[in-house]
Amino acid sequence: MLAKLKTLNHKLLPTKVLHSPKWVVLGVNNVCNLHCKMCDVGTQNYDSTFAQNLVGTHPINMPLELAKLVTEQMASHFPKSQLAYAFTEPLVYPHLVESLNYANQSGLFTTVTTNALTLRHKAEQLAEAGLNEIYVSLDGPQDIHNEIRGHKSSFQKAIEGIEKLKASHNSIKIVIICAITEWNIGHLKEFADSFKEVGINEIAFMHTQFTDPRMAHIHNEKWSSLYPATDSNLDIVNFDNMDLDILLKEIRDIKSTSYPFHIYFSPEIETEAELQVYYKQPEKLIGKYCSAVFTSIMIKSDGSVIPAHGRCYNLTIGNIYKDSLKEIWNSSVVSKFRSDLISAGGFFPACSRCCSAF
Repeated sequence: MLAKLKTLNHKLLPTKVLHSPKWVVLGVNNVCNLHCKMCDVGTQNYDSTFAQNLVGTHPINMPLELAKLVTEQMASHFPKSQLAYAFTEPLVYPHLVESLNYANQSGLFTTVTTNALTLRHKAEQLAEAGLNEIYVSLDGPQDIHNEIRGHKSSFQKAIEGIEKLKASHNSIKIVIICAITEWNIGHLKEFADSFKEVGINEIAFMHTQFTDPRMAHIHNEKWSSLYPATDSNLDIVNFDNMDLDILLKEIRDIKSTSYPFHIYFSPEIETEAELQVYYKQPEKLIGKYCSAVFTSIMIKSDGSVIPAHGRCYNLTIGNIYKDSLKEIWNSSVVSKFRSDLISAGGFFPACSRCCSAF
């Protein structure tokens, strides 16, 4: 019932969200220690909206005082919201442990999304700081992952970190996120099987998330003055190299296998025709509407706030140094953005293959 009421709120009164955000996302730094092939930061395409959301802000590291200010405002206004350290690589953020400790003492639920390259060095500290949940990005078996991520031992180091984290504190929820790309198709089942004895909680297979140049152009014909978009995360990605027949077989094999952890795909695709639509026809929207702009906001290292998270539009909806979190959540700028989005049918053209569209 509550979920239905929220959906009605989003669609009928998008200018006034009556519930708290589910996530407050922190862009705690503007650096990454890997070079992923399917990421604009990894390929150094710093002109894209996605890259600007991740590395286009100064200072490089969010000041500890700002992280604490966000925590204090969440504790006051949105105590049940989750504080998510997500961009660009939280484990190299120098104030991570201290700010996590502060959030834990304030009673907040905390998560970290990481490539886990340095997790083995931080595992015990993260456990002691009260981290509730960790999302580890891994893109296939060892050699495949290391090739995609541009580091000869990134997979091994991540697994060592996971094992050390489990030894430090077994109650932290561990989720593996695997981005499906042309480089790991044919190895996804092997990858999933390899975690049967590791003791994780979940694997999420994410279909490639991108903004097609044609969709960015169509979007900008109408929305460039308000919400400009760029193509993103396609610099060296070639969908013609994806064997969709093999991918479909792997999806079906994985779904028919019993695992000791939860496993899912985003979006859930069941047929070859659906795969063709997803990768070859981005003009065809998938999903009902973007719920992320009604459930999340992201705070950058300079205190500026954008809707949803790093894949959204680089639209400043407030600044935590000037406005309270409660004011920003329903600011005039984000209210208009939500209203325009719903009026456009729930998505803008450049939203078609964002993870929040499904």
